[in-house]
Amino acid sequence: MESAGILIHPSAVIDPGAKIGEGTRIWHFTHLMPQSVVGKNCVIGQNVFIDNQVEIGDGVKIQNNVSVYNGVIIDDDVFLGPSMVFTNVINPRSFIERKNEFKKTRVKKGASIGANATIICGITIGSYAFIGAGAVVTKSVPDYALVTGNPSRQTGWVSEAGIKLDFDDTGKAICTQTRSHYQLSENQVKKLD
Repeated sequence: MESAGILIHPSAVIDPGAKIGEGTRIWHFTHLMPQSVVGKNCVIGQNVFIDNQVEIGDGVKIQNNVSVYNGVIIDDDVFLGPSMVFTNVINPRSFIERKNEFKKTRVKKGASIGANATIICGITIGSYAFIGAGAVVTKSVPDYALVTGNPSRQTGWVSEAGIKLDFDDTGKAICTQTRSHYQLSENQVKKLD
């Protein structure tokens, strides 16, 4: 089905009340719950679940087999890799109802989360951060940070283009792809231009 620039595969289930922005494409076997919001120009891959009270910004790409649970906020231009996982309860038990204990998780503008990574609830992934494939992220990640491993640890910094940054003795780096300048100071990175 296609209307208002929105493409929805016939096998997708879009519950009444779900909001979908112009230019968004939703593929096979995806399910949007009634109180979900998906922005403009997004690509939602196969077998994706988007829960109630999830907000997804513009230009987001969600690859196959991702569930975005209640309490997750995804800012603009985020990339969620295949089969990556969000959680929303710290101590789940099948026999204890904990829906009133959902913890908020936010993925800020331009961040990328690699395939099969796991994001433990209640944290923030910083703008343009890069989470490596298979990482298990248990604490908040700064803007532009490169995080890998299980449990994850910061292993460097990346530019907005996702290129690893090498800082000199003065804390300055240049992205080799875009030639943009970055400053590292007090364990925080800022783009200078």
